[in-house]
Amino acid sequence: MTQPATISPSIIETLYEDALLLADEARASFDLGDGFGSASSRQSAARVALSCEALRTTTRMMHVIAWLLNQRAYFAGEISEFQLRHNGRLPPAQPKPDRSELALLPPYIADIVDRSITFYARVERLDKAWRHRFELQPAAVHRLRQRLGYAFAS
Repeated sequence: MTQPATISPSIIETLYEDALLLADEARASFDLGDGFGSASSRQSAARVALSCEALRTTTRMMHVIAWLLNQRAYFAGEISEFQLRHNGRLPPAQPKPDRSELALLPPYIADIVDRSITFYARVERLDKAWRHRFELQPAAVHRLRQRLGYAFAS
């Protein structure tokens, strides 16, 4: 069985640059004055959908950037591994967007939302794999004892 690759400074730097680019693209795209001029009910629903997705997307990206900044600080020796494990947690993912609301938005904004979800999931997988290293796994003797206990209990 192969060991998964560990998080390296180069991976973190690449992800950090990608996160900054995506966050900047999202910021530029979530301009409320963009194409929602009339006051029809569809336009109002689209404005609400845009506001909700703008908040979710920017929050998602800021969580990722904060996580990456903690990783960068760890690799730079500015914080210890204990501090990183204690304070560097990635918050739970934002709720997935409602597809009917997403359909009200321009396709380029829906694309940014989808890309931010994919990016967050990618970083979330890295965080879970890194944290898995610190979970206490029972020693082989304890597992054998547990199996023997189950065998004699039946």
